[in-house]
Amino acid sequence: MNQTAQIIVSYGRRYTVRTDDGRVFDATTRSKRTDYACGDNVRIGVLNGEQAVIEEVLPRRSLLYRQDAYKSKLIAANVSQLLVVMAASPTPSEMLLQRALLAAEAAGIRAAVVLNKSDLPETAAWREKLRFYEQWYPVYSVCAAENADSLQAVLKGHTSIFLGQSGMGKSTLTNALLGEQAARTNSISSALDSGRHTTTHAQLYDLNADTFLIDSPGLQAFGLHHLAAEDLLSYFPDLRHLYGQCRFHNCTHRAEPACRLKAAAEQGEIRAERLGFLQQITDELLR
Repeated sequence: MNQTAQIIVSYGRRYTVRTDDGRVFDATTRSKRTDYACGDNVRIGVLNGEQAVIEEVLPRRSLLYRQDAYKSKLIAANVSQLLVVMAASPTPSEMLLQRALLAAEAAGIRAAVVLNKSDLPETAAWREKLRFYEQWYPVYSVCAAENADSLQAVLKGHTSIFLGQSGMGKSTLTNALLGEQAARTNSISSALDSGRHTTTHAQLYDLNADTFLIDSPGLQAFGLHHLAAEDLLSYFPDLRHLYGQCRFHNCTHRAEPACRLKAAAEQGEIRAERLGFLQQITDELLR
């Protein structure tokens, strides 16, 4: 008998799903399909008391994913908030932050930055660097061991995802937020992660009845090949006010005359490095 469920753990080719009445199944897919994500609502066929097969995905409210020139990688579905987790050590990637924020803009997902390990002396320099992004995205400074609970108000009512490089403390933050729930909920996947210190799969946790959190594996790159070059400018909150002001409608903001963005960069109206980032992503998409 078919029924609906939600994917609460994604191992890439295997999934853990939970039905509306709280039953949990180890699930596989038809024809080796892997285009499902943690957070997806799906229709399943129950095989026995422990196993099910995913028949189809139900309509998504949002989908966060990355794509390079060769393949796509689904990250999470039906999330309403992306929290990019950074920390001063190991050295975080501002490029990864910028790419993740573009992906969130394209997916219509609220974005914010969590600067973890606030107790480190090196954090102050990164706090200053993030002031530019804070004009459009909230930045929260926390120390997982001390005040992770300060994020509870930020997460309330959302399905959020922690995303960032390995070593930024995403899982430590998740466990701190779960508190006494951590040991029980982590037991779902402890066997597969035995002996490892990093998350190797995406997993959804219930913080309360209307607040959910997905912890995701660390990543070093964030391909944006799923975006269209002509739409890129609209995903830059600091540049999109200049949309349509270039002489040519298909301006690449490089050698064309009367490029409004180049003029703005030269006059200090916008950051030249942000124009450079726009040009870099445009080049990737037009190759």
